[in-house]
Amino acid sequence: MRWLKKTGLWLLILTALLFVVILTCNWVIIGAAKGKLYDRIAEIPANRVGLLLGTSPRLRGGKPNLYFHYRIEAAAALYHAGKISRILVSGDNRKRNYNEPIEMQKALIAQGVPDSVIVLDYAGFRTLDSVVRSRKVFGQDSLTIISQAFHNERALYLARQNHIQAIGFNARDVNVYSGFKTNARELLARVKMFIDLSLGKGPKHLGDPIPVI
Repeated sequence: MRWLKKTGLWLLILTALLFVVILTCNWVIIGAAKGKLYDRIAEIPANRVGLLLGTSPRLRGGKPNLYFHYRIEAAAALYHAGKISRILVSGDNRKRNYNEPIEMQKALIAQGVPDSVIVLDYAGFRTLDSVVRSRKVFGQDSLTIISQAFHNERALYLARQNHIQAIGFNARDVNVYSGFKTNARELLARVKMFIDLSLGKGPKHLGDPIPVI
């Protein structure tokens, strides 16, 4: 009985500590992004290159992924407004028959973005990989990051840690019900980001420089 009480107490302490860690990581990331996020095209400063963070065009059940659609919509709108002149599309291509960059390229072209201004990064397996590779492989030290606000906040923190002057343009978010799981996962992703940074983790692949022309 006493053993059970002690176990319960330790579980309570560990749960409380985890809660504090999650809140602290979240607070730090939100604070670091203040003044760097934009929702309106008319207000965002121009940057030569926009970094479009990848996601799948469809959900596991086969339904269209609104995160994908809204990011494409945001990137195309920035380009057509003259706020960016190149789009670096960074996504996952590690599995056969799964290619986020190509799918996003097709969707951008369908939105009237010329193929000639789209650059594909096939090794953006994680947000960390996408951000670090934008500088070390694609030679960018100034960027407009394009994703939903919660994702942009974490990407902006990574950009700052890698000496990239970045701002974020917030694509439309999905409704609270549809995005609940994603937002819950994001809280844990923020904790993992700090662990990765403390361990000095880098991208899975780098390779030769590919300057964005």
